[in-house]
Amino acid sequence: MSSTVYLNGEYVPYAEAKIPVEDRAFLFADGIYEVVRVYGGRPFDLEPHLERLARSARELRLPAPDTGELIRVTHELIQRNGLGEGTVYYQVTRGVHAPRAHAFPAGAVEPTVLVLTHALPPEALAENERRRHEGVTGITVPEQRWARCDIKSVSLLPNVLAKQQAAEQGAYEALFVRDGFVIEGSSSNLFAVIDGAIVTYPACNNILNGIARQRVIRDARKLGYTVREQGIPLEALTRCQELFVTSTTAEVMPLVAVDGRAIGDGKVGPVVRALQEAYRAATRA
Repeated sequence: MSSTVYLNGEYVPYAEAKIPVEDRAFLFADGIYEVVRVYGGRPFDLEPHLERLARSARELRLPAPDTGELIRVTHELIQRNGLGEGTVYYQVTRGVHAPRAHAFPAGAVEPTVLVLTHALPPEALAENERRRHEGVTGITVPEQRWARCDIKSVSLLPNVLAKQQAAEQGAYEALFVRDGFVIEGSSSNLFAVIDGAIVTYPACNNILNGIARQRVIRDARKLGYTVREQGIPLEALTRCQELFVTSTTAEVMPLVAVDGRAIGDGKVGPVVRALQEAYRAATRA
């Protein structure tokens, strides 16, 4: 974990970073967050992540985060914490409002701004690489989230419960099913290869438009694949050739079985391999 974190304009030791108990993120999950991957000491796709943080703030009527300052903070924390491979976590909340009340504070309240880093140890990196090479499994679960999944809110309890259900069944990811369509994972976006085309649920309020998702769509089109942003029917999982999820930390992760049934031939396919290589080339660059 970080030896130093950034909290409300100051760099402080991790053990000394304190947030008041009446912070609205703690009481109401009234806040937003982002996670950026760091490769070789450099943040990857930092600007798109911070642009999405600003969008989430607008949607929740939070004060606009200072993107320029957060960029400077990011590089400073990476240097102070000697971060080579890892992640940077950002959280912005509506701040402290006492006594507790559902409505927004009537007067001006300073938001709580937190930035911290986490290193990825070699064994974790190796395990992720093994998963990407061999593929992982998933389960389907009913959609139980709110109607604004496009906002990267810290209100993640349905996602937590779905991920726990997957873990208890020995699976890597839980895939949400809404109105007969598989829309995305508990912490990832979903793609299927159906009749040679790459299909992914359209960016709307039902999913989080992942930064990795956007990059993979661009890469796929550059490689000459047809990409269709449309719903993936649950029954289509039995006839798709490949299935994979994307996220900042998972990158391009192949699913070789869902609910105990093999996807395609049960092996990682050529489309995933090509997209993995394109993604890895971007991180190396």
